[in-house]
Amino acid sequence: MLSLGSFVVLGLPDGMLGTAWPSMRATFGAPVGGLGLILLIATAGSVLVTAFVGPLIRRLGVPALLAVAGSLAALGYTGYAVAPGLWLVLSVSVLLGVSAGMMDAGLNTAVALTGRQRLLNLLHGAYGVGTAIGPLIVTAAILTGSWRPAYLVQLILDAVIAVLWLRQRQRQRRLDRAQAETVPASPAAASDPHPAAQWSRRRYGAVVVAGMSVFFVYTGLEVGAGQWEASFSRGVLHLGAGATGLAAFGYWGALTAVRIGLALLPRPIPPQAVVRWGSGIAVLAAAAIWWRPDVAVAVIGFVVLGGSLAGVFPALIALTPVRLGEQRAHNVISWQVGSAAAGGAGLSAAIGLLIGTTSLAALGPAVTVLALIVVAAELALNRLAPVQPLRHPGAAGH
Repeated sequence: MLSLGSFVVLGLPDGMLGTAWPSMRATFGAPVGGLGLILLIATAGSVLVTAFVGPLIRRLGVPALLAVAGSLAALGYTGYAVAPGLWLVLSVSVLLGVSAGMMDAGLNTAVALTGRQRLLNLLHGAYGVGTAIGPLIVTAAILTGSWRPAYLVQLILDAVIAVLWLRQRQRQRRLDRAQAETVPASPAAASDPHPAAQWSRRRYGAVVVAGMSVFFVYTGLEVGAGQWEASFSRGVLHLGAGATGLAAFGYWGALTAVRIGLALLPRPIPPQAVVRWGSGIAVLAAAAIWWRPDVAVAVIGFVVLGGSLAGVFPALIALTPVRLGEQRAHNVISWQVGSAAAGGAGLSAAIGLLIGTTSLAALGPAVTVLALIVVAAELALNRLAPVQPLRHPGAAGH
């Protein structure tokens, strides 16, 4: 429950920032492309820390890692809430990147290595709950006079998460000591070698790079569409503040509903099918946003885009141990999450630069091209590393 709650809190700011940005920009007198700069700075911290999440989990444990992540996030969002200018928002964004990287990579790695696909979908469904609620929190704050109270709510929640993970760490240490006193140590069971262990170093490197590329482009599409939808709705579709908040809720809400639905299905859909169908439908939805014969088609396009992308990220995470084996996946998953963070920030920033040099209407062709690249990159990855069946004899021990 604490893991799911942490991902709700992790998702909140991703749903909030795009909706808050038009008002933040007016407060600070910032250019429209400043949103991309915030995301670009945040990714520096996120990518750096995800390179070390695997070793940090082994050394500190997941609860301690996440307690630190919550503390850093609370400190960063304090800066957002009181910022007198854009300079402070930019300054604390690197802390928020480090925090998000720790929480995202730490929990994804811990859950993926259990082989529990339903739990992984629930985890990302919880993230979707946060991203869906985020625009509503910001909209409520703006309607009362300012966007700042939304970030006061965020910093309080992050502080609570940090305290709860610290308590969980203390509880786990007591449990570990009690087990050490009562249960004799047993030798570790030897695991069957995964076929990927026989690959050449060149093939292994190519698969890792291809996988990271899929995560990079996919997350750039998901985050870029979500972050820029509010500005697109205001500037191109000419929606009011309330309608824009509801439209953003539709995108993130669809992302959430489909993820939870995938977790609750009586018979789970194979992850490979989720990736293929989701990325294919995303191309059609992005094309509808670009086409936009009227406002309703564009808004529905965003909803369908969010729903089609919903299962792709957790399915890609679940496929990593299947492709590479559990031992290698322990490090590779955190690298993939780092690549995803880089794509979410870097490609969102690139969309911002494109919008700044052209117009907000450029969002449609941008998300369509990214959706097509996701399809092509995933096909290339599957050609390099076809999915093999994976057994989890010791999954309960993770």
